[in-house]
Amino acid sequence: METIKTKPTILLKISIITITYNSAKTLATTLESVANQDYPNIEHIIVDGLSKDDTIEIVQQFPHISKWVSEKDKGLYDALNKGIKMATGDIVGLIHSDDFYPNNQCISNIVTHFEANNCDALYGDLVYVNPINIKKVERNWKSGDFKKSNFLYGWMPPHPSFFVKKIVYEKFGAFNTSLKSAADYEIMLRYLYKCNVKVSYLKQVLVHMRTGGMSNASFKNRIKANLEDRKAWDLNEIKPFWFTLYLKPLRKISQFFLK
Repeated sequence: METIKTKPTILLKISIITITYNSAKTLATTLESVANQDYPNIEHIIVDGLSKDDTIEIVQQFPHISKWVSEKDKGLYDALNKGIKMATGDIVGLIHSDDFYPNNQCISNIVTHFEANNCDALYGDLVYVNPINIKKVERNWKSGDFKKSNFLYGWMPPHPSFFVKKIVYEKFGAFNTSLKSAADYEIMLRYLYKCNVKVSYLKQVLVHMRTGGMSNASFKNRIKANLEDRKAWDLNEIKPFWFTLYLKPLRKISQFFLK
């Protein structure tokens, strides 16, 4: 595994990026979960795509937010790339406007794990909750320990639980905006499989996510997502097994039965 050397710091700074567009219904829960973290060195960045609802008014109610911008973008991954460029932290995490951290020690635990394991990236587990009743768990995504070859069997970690040192983005690039739904898969494939970035598994739930999602909304969208997943491998000039990308959606079935 390749470890990227960085200068030691007394207290690592962590940048959290939230992208928004007409997110007023769920955004406050997301912002509260960041504001309530017990870790003292957090930079929270909001990248808004010119929302037409009360999103910006809600953002302005949270004084912990370090930076925010509201302007036209070219989509989800373009907005994330803007946030990454704005980030000044040692570590970068992404939390979407309908997701939230399950407790106020999440970021402290993440930073401690980075320091204890001398890693350049980490991932954890994720819980899907009901979009109306967020206390109701619908699926459990338990990632498991990292093994590079797992990618060949349809594995990937949940992207909202993926935290990366800023220097990794600078060295290996940010999101590929030519992809519409698989840029998160592609960036993890690039970092962990192709570039051998040193990664560690933090065995705890790091994010709660409301159910729903573009790539799984219909059978048609699942086919489109599968084609994009294949493109992710092609872009990195690596080849999966013939069955790899058929296994990828099938692996999600077990999430409905895990406790």
